[in-house]
Amino acid sequence: MTRETILLIAETEAPRIDAFLAVNTELSRSKLQKLIKDGAVERNGKPCKANTEVKPGDVIRIETPEDTDGLLPEPENIPLDVVYEDEDLAVINKPKGMVVHPAPGNPNGTLVNALLYRFQSLSGTGGEIRPGIVHRIDRLTSGLLVVAKNDAAHEALAKQFALHTAHREYLCIVHGNLKEDSGTVDAPIGRHKIDRKRMAVTEDGRRAVTHWRVLERYGTETLLDVALETGRTHQIRVHMAYIKHPIVGDEVYGSAAPKLGLNGQALHGYRLTFTHPATGEKITFTAPLPEDFKTALKRLGGIPESIRTLL
Repeated sequence: MTRETILLIAETEAPRIDAFLAVNTELSRSKLQKLIKDGAVERNGKPCKANTEVKPGDVIRIETPEDTDGLLPEPENIPLDVVYEDEDLAVINKPKGMVVHPAPGNPNGTLVNALLYRFQSLSGTGGEIRPGIVHRIDRLTSGLLVVAKNDAAHEALAKQFALHTAHREYLCIVHGNLKEDSGTVDAPIGRHKIDRKRMAVTEDGRRAVTHWRVLERYGTETLLDVALETGRTHQIRVHMAYIKHPIVGDEVYGSAAPKLGLNGQALHGYRLTFTHPATGEKITFTAPLPEDFKTALKRLGGIPESIRTLL
């Protein structure tokens, strides 16, 4: 059994770290208390107790065991769109339909399998199932993600995502015509109370913030530029459905129709900005629009001038 590292930067204070983590992770309070007792939870580099106080800015590290039966990935010769690469990291444009790491039901054919074949070294911070994986993108979402080649780079990049200093921007086509030209959805996200495979806006969920602005209105559909302030599972999809403008083609949180020539949902991570962990340079990468996304925009009325650089 291997271990997965969860890294959090506290944004608020709390009287007890076990209660704080129960709200800010998907782990139960009883599970967290056992991990704390086993010394698997650290606050600012030191093991803590369940009643340890949490203050804003605290760095919390959790080492949680993973059941790897049948999931340990093997290298597979799968083509990758490598946007950038150096000795510390790589930026990948993940295609729609590719799972990021092995999981029950998807033991192979994942991005991790492809990474193991392509690169000689990857960080081990994420555990044996997720080598190099700093953050994730849904299977049916295309776009950019950064991969760490060593533990130092992984830790530095993970802190940027935890502190929201790394920025991710997406393009999506949603149903309906939004009234405003821009807005923010600030609504907590957690597991759906009935369907545990889905996420939902819940009172006891983790804080989730999504910023959006209109790029083009097509009448029955709207093209949005969406920026993530936080990175919860299915965040954009859940938030867009929550404000009654689900993403076109999202069969889980909205309606699959109209298809518009899409192969799945119209959601693409087109821009990624972060500070290089070794050089300290702030760098930005962009990914071109997938062909089915371009087809959908053309069928709606055309690709707006503001994103023609992504063709």
